[in-house]
Amino acid sequence: MATKHRIQIAACAARLRKPGSEIQLLPAGVFSARDGRPAGIKGWRLDAEVAARLIARAQARQTPFVVDYEHQTLYAETSGTAAPAAAWFHTLEWREGDGLYAVDVEWTAKASAMIEADEYRYLSPVFSFDKHTGEVTELLMAAITNNPAIDGIGDVAAARFLTQQHEEATPVDEETLELLGLAKDATPEQIRAAIKAQKDKADDAETAVAALRANSANPDPAKFVPVSALQAVQTQVAALSAQIQTGEVDGLIAKGLEDGRLLPALEEWARELGTKDVTALRSYLSSAQPIAALTAQQTTGKTVTVGDHKLTEEELAVCRLMNQTPEEFLKAKGVKIEEKQA
Repeated sequence: MATKHRIQIAACAARLRKPGSEIQLLPAGVFSARDGRPAGIKGWRLDAEVAARLIARAQARQTPFVVDYEHQTLYAETSGTAAPAAAWFHTLEWREGDGLYAVDVEWTAKASAMIEADEYRYLSPVFSFDKHTGEVTELLMAAITNNPAIDGIGDVAAARFLTQQHEEATPVDEETLELLGLAKDATPEQIRAAIKAQKDKADDAETAVAALRANSANPDPAKFVPVSALQAVQTQVAALSAQIQTGEVDGLIAKGLEDGRLLPALEEWARELGTKDVTALRSYLSSAQPIAALTAQQTTGKTVTVGDHKLTEEELAVCRLMNQTPEEFLKAKGVKIEEKQA
């Protein structure tokens, strides 16, 4: 039986000197949090080979990485509060012996002013990592923060690594399957093969027309097809291909959002990538590491009461993620806590 791997996400704190265009995201080598995390392994690991994979993933993105305030993006949906950006960046660079840098950071005017005024001092990147090896697997986002005492929060969220990959079903209506000469339970491989066969026929017809034009003005109708017939076949193939691809992209994205391999913030990017190159999207999702705590409901019905307010298990998970007490969490949401009279 194949060994099951687990992927976790973590955040580390690094000092911000000024709001420049270059910031160090992660240090080189093996590093860990002050409180001993990640548990069970020596530390997180980043070297030139690992960094090369992180850089390749960044280059494949069409949307930039966000730097927010105090990791608000991670729990915006739960808290109901906004998660404004402090900065954006896209390009990563590895510096041997030093670490991984973002080299094209664009700060907002508000964030720049706050950093210059020393109102924010630290940068906290969020990344996924292999629980067994500590290897950093993907950079997710970053935040500016004033909580440098916590260098890492490796146990705040976890996602299981799929030990076997399942082919996502391609939603195709029965009429299209009938046009392709396929049964209702046709597999994705059979659908692709049928489309390829149609394309091959169209290519053969186009070649025949080219030969016709080159060799004779009066072709033998038994050997060559009319241009109108060729165009009709090409139009039909293009329509079928577009329908198949759109259905497959929808299925891939829905499955990725469901099992945590695709963050909701990346849905638009994934749809654009799939429209241009569904193979690239399929490849990205097949290697993406699920982050179940960010995409799945994990409430067990447990609550904690603060004043007149009850916090669910999901809200308590956010408290653990942000290293907040329930009272601090409610205060951040703008909830007024009435103190009971003795």
